[in-house]
Amino acid sequence: MDRLSTTTLLPETFQGARDDITEQIAVIWQQIKAPVIVPLLRLSVFLCLVMSVMLLVEKVYMAIVIVLVKLFSRGPHKRYHFEPIRDDLELGNSAYPMVLVQIPMYNEREVYQLSIGAACGLSWPSDRIIIQVLDDSTDPVIKDLVQLECDRWASKGINIKYEIRDNRNGYKAGALKEGMKHGYVKDCDYVVIFDADFQPEPDFLWRTIPFLVHNPEIGLVQARWKFVNADECLMTRMQEMSLDYHFTVEQEVGSSTYSFFGFNGTAGVWRISALNEAGGWKDRTTVEDMDLAVRASLKGWKFVFLGDIRVKNELPSTLKAYRYQQHRWSCGPANLFRKMLMEIARNKKVNLWKKMHVIYSYFFVRKIVAHIVTFVFYCVVIPATVLVPEVHIPKWGAVYIPSIITILNAVGTPRSLHLLVFWILFENVMSLHRTKATFIGLLEAGRVNEWVVTEKLGDALKTKVGVKAAKKPRLRVGEKLHLLELGTGAYLFFCGCYDVAFGTNHYFIFLFLQAFAFFTVGVGYVGTFVPHT
Repeated sequence: MDRLSTTTLLPETFQGARDDITEQIAVIWQQIKAPVIVPLLRLSVFLCLVMSVMLLVEKVYMAIVIVLVKLFSRGPHKRYHFEPIRDDLELGNSAYPMVLVQIPMYNEREVYQLSIGAACGLSWPSDRIIIQVLDDSTDPVIKDLVQLECDRWASKGINIKYEIRDNRNGYKAGALKEGMKHGYVKDCDYVVIFDADFQPEPDFLWRTIPFLVHNPEIGLVQARWKFVNADECLMTRMQEMSLDYHFTVEQEVGSSTYSFFGFNGTAGVWRISALNEAGGWKDRTTVEDMDLAVRASLKGWKFVFLGDIRVKNELPSTLKAYRYQQHRWSCGPANLFRKMLMEIARNKKVNLWKKMHVIYSYFFVRKIVAHIVTFVFYCVVIPATVLVPEVHIPKWGAVYIPSIITILNAVGTPRSLHLLVFWILFENVMSLHRTKATFIGLLEAGRVNEWVVTEKLGDALKTKVGVKAAKKPRLRVGEKLHLLELGTGAYLFFCGCYDVAFGTNHYFIFLFLQAFAFFTVGVGYVGTFVPHT
């Protein structure tokens, strides 16, 4: 009986202890809420609303420019002189400029044949083009395969050079810089860069080089990317929506207003004199392409974006690869902004408008504010107001502005409009990693110079996708935790937005949204392994 009574009392004791802890937490919360939480949350709301307006103004400005460009047909061929290069009986092939094509590689087993083959298939006089394969591979088997492929094309009369170095200092920037030091490069006028998964069309040079030949003020011609695996899974569709906006709007606006846009690191043609005048390749950040573009722009060089030229390439098809890529793309610009802010401000070769565009619009709003406001406002501040009803967020800031920004972002990929809800979730939950990477770049913290080469599948894409579809994917502990993190972020986002929009706390609705968020992000995650049919 004594044992039975003791057992009966235990649940009541634990229940009493839990009630006491709950009451203590409630008392502490009430004591700190009014003097601390409410003022901080109101300040956060104000700052986030200011950043939201900044982002909205930037999006609307770019939308207006794009509409005007389309209405008045102010494409590159109207703004610059373009005339096809023609044969000259007296000069022969010497009438054509000497072109260097660089292909940086690192253990690219799956795509080295595709990229080398596409570069060697470029239509241009054979004695006026040099294909340079810059192989940083650490796997001796892959190095032998790449060298054999280069030898095979050389035996067909292609002027191809296989170059290696004894270290990987500077990663891609180091390889490109080393490649420019070879003696035969001195005879070249222009350099074309293709990453290992890029496959240009044979007429690529015919459609790009004339802009540089006939317009001496142009330093860079950038082509658009075409994604060969955009339909592989839900995650690649989301990436396509974001990148299509980047090319269709951001790059086009920078080119159309004669201001500035960043070099994408590949599928572009540089005037070698512009590259050298800007100081060449530097490896001080993980965005060496953007670094070079900013320095060249400050020297007065103009850039041209050709949206009608699309070069095939591959999107990251796994969540791990995409996260590493996004870390590099978010951390690098923030770190470059830190390093170059004063250099840009003090520059005397470009006008005030261009300097303001680079500092405020390109770096501050697009590379810093956009990441911070997406995470802090929608994943932290808005959900926090559910617990602190004293703090009010106007509907225009929590609903209308985000809706307009979302619609403007979606115009670049009309075929994916029906996936807009998934894209919102995807971008919202990935904002945590982008924000973290942004602060790492601004503060020059531990992973600021981390470089992980994005995995590419190439011809093995269909085979690997088939295998993954046949086998049930196994999630490691870290991936499960990340999935939980994504679901929680999505849940907080929808809870907060619902509360602000409808002014109520419906916890049953919140539970439904939580289930929906976990399901949606789960589909997106599993979609990285399972192809669409």
